[in-house]
Amino acid sequence: MIHRLCIFPALGLLCLFSTQVLFAQNKNFLDQPYLEVTGTADTLVTPDEIYLQIQISEADTKGKISIDELEQKMVDALKALGIDPEKNLTARDLTSNFQSYFLRGKQVLKSKTYILKVASAVQATQVLIRLGDLGISNISLDRVDYSRMKQVRNMMLNRAVQDAHAKAVAMVQPLHQTLGKALHMVETQVYPIRPLQVNTFNMKLSNNSQGNQQESLPEIEFEKIKIESSVNVVFALE
Repeated sequence: MIHRLCIFPALGLLCLFSTQVLFAQNKNFLDQPYLEVTGTADTLVTPDEIYLQIQISEADTKGKISIDELEQKMVDALKALGIDPEKNLTARDLTSNFQSYFLRGKQVLKSKTYILKVASAVQATQVLIRLGDLGISNISLDRVDYSRMKQVRNMMLNRAVQDAHAKAVAMVQPLHQTLGKALHMVETQVYPIRPLQVNTFNMKLSNNSQGNQQESLPEIEFEKIKIESSVNVVFALE
């Protein structure tokens, strides 16, 4: 019993000592003159990872061409455009690749949805036209991204720190004081701004009145992605 009673005072003293050390550290930080500033930096990048959703369906050919034949034609067309289907084409849902629906109550037609990754708006346009020639026109934008997002974000972080330092120097000059070393620095989380282009991007080829030729699509343009960084920096004043 005696040993158990002695543990609690010891723990209490340890907690008190830790609290005093932490308080002393904070007090030392606040006791010296300091300046806190926020630095920011941003840039715009053109998406180089464009993901298209492609749906092939036997209904598009009124059941005359099977889903397997449509898939093979699509794969051959992509290869002809220099796109590697094995690397850039994936099924939308691997657990349920095929969707079936009934037509006239008896005939079952199949459809399949894919995600295709292309590298530019020009390539996206080429895919539209080539697949449209095959009767595959149910294509829409799934999302866009940028392959060097991390590298550019680190670059913006570096510029944000430089911006914070430049602001601090400008602020202390009228005071005739000297800016000291950085005492504390923390990044404010800022996520890349990807424009909501999905709702306004509906890529379907339409036929002319005779139905013999398909209209040529102009080059598709995508809004740029905004990458920005923000940091809070505390500088000592000397």
